Amino acid sequence: MLDIKILRTKREQVIKALEKRGLNATNQIDTILELDDKRRQIQTTMDEKLAEGKKLSRLIGDFFKEQKIKEANQLKEESILLRDEAKALQEQLQEVEKEQLNALLELPNTPSDKVVYGRSAEDNEIVAQWGNIREWNELLKPHWELAEKHQLIDFELGVKVSGAGFPFYTGKGARLQRALINMFLDHNIDNGYREYQAPLLVNEASGYGTGQLPDKEGQMYHVTEDNLYAIPTAEVPLTNIFRDSILDEADFPVKLTGYTPCFRREAGSYGKDVRGLNRLHQFDKVEIVCIEHPEKSYERLEEMVKQVASLLEKLELPYRILRLCGGDMGFTSALTYDFEIYSVAQQRWLEVSSVSNFETFQANRLKLRYRDAERKTQLCHTLNGSSLALPRIVAGLLENFQDDQGIRIPKALQAYTGFDRI
Repeated sequence: MLDIKILRTKREQVIKALEKRGLNATNQIDTILELDDKRRQIQTTMDEKLAEGKKLSRLIGDFFKEQKIKEANQLKEESILLRDEAKALQEQLQEVEKEQLNALLELPNTPSDKVVYGRSAEDNEIVAQWGNIREWNELLKPHWELAEKHQLIDFELGVKVSGAGFPFYTGKGARLQRALINMFLDHNIDNGYREYQAPLLVNEASGYGTGQLPDKEGQMYHVTEDNLYAIPTAEVPLTNIFRDSILDEADFPVKLTGYTPCFRREAGSYGKDVRGLNRLHQFDKVEIVCIEHPEKSYERLEEMVKQVASLLEKLELPYRILRLCGGDMGFTSALTYDFEIYSVAQQRWLEVSSVSNFETFQANRLKLRYRDAERKTQLCHTLNGSSLALPRIVAGLLENFQDDQGIRIPKALQAYTGFDRI
């Protein structure tokens, strides 16, 4: 959530920055500022009424001590009227604050200066590329055919038990999943991250804290009776550990990692681009989350990008890194790098990770602050990244390392699988 102080003092800069997203936010921001003016006016009037009420209370006490009962009772009537007026103003204030908050929650984060204007993925910038892309030939099979041939993944059984987008992993397919999860966690722990095993259901406040609500409410599975949401990523519970917290500067950086299943409704997705493991309702992912000092968050972002890159290089998967344009960035992000691996069988790039800096956007919602050298509280910066999402990694491994004898397992992964070939 953008800070109201920033909207007030840097209105033009915020409007211009949001234009990178293809959004003309002038009316939204002006409405928020008008509501803030109204809120301030009501607050001032209410404070005056309360101060006058306190003054009358002292006078009433003095009159009673002096046995001036008539005068005291007259002032009591005035005091009751003031109290009623203050109560009415309090109710008005709450309504205006609620309206202002709802308006603020609808406003996305302002893109970083590094973010370029753009409307869609076609406008994203390729900033790095690694590895050699294998030459395609007609004998190469897509991962869904390989998974069926080697009895690794059963998509039809998933449809029977749950529905489309909920596959069963079996035999070496299940072992491959477990191996990747352990490899990713160990890699992150070796890079200074503390492992957490997080809840898979979160409350509404957690969804609002990291920005999934109200922006992505329709994409989340909702347990209505208990008003809980199935997590779309471990980012939500991990970041919310520090909701309503005040850190010290010495605490930075706070680095967390965790493996969780992730749940996304992904309603309305059809066609070849979502076939097999390309898009699922339930999938496994290892996440990294960092809470950082504002002056060091972009340095931390680059470190996180290198960490994800080194993991893909261990897996020997050719990849490229994209810096997303304004129109393709997530609602909460100030700057996002996407990682894509090349699928030789599908002859296209598959997104496997996003690494983002949210600056103070999430921290403002979470009330996540730190005390600076002068012991004043300031908002932290939050960051997160996929490290990594498994479905398309598995698709890439099956498709890129297939040969006439089966599927080769990358050397770095063999210690986790216990086998070097499927």
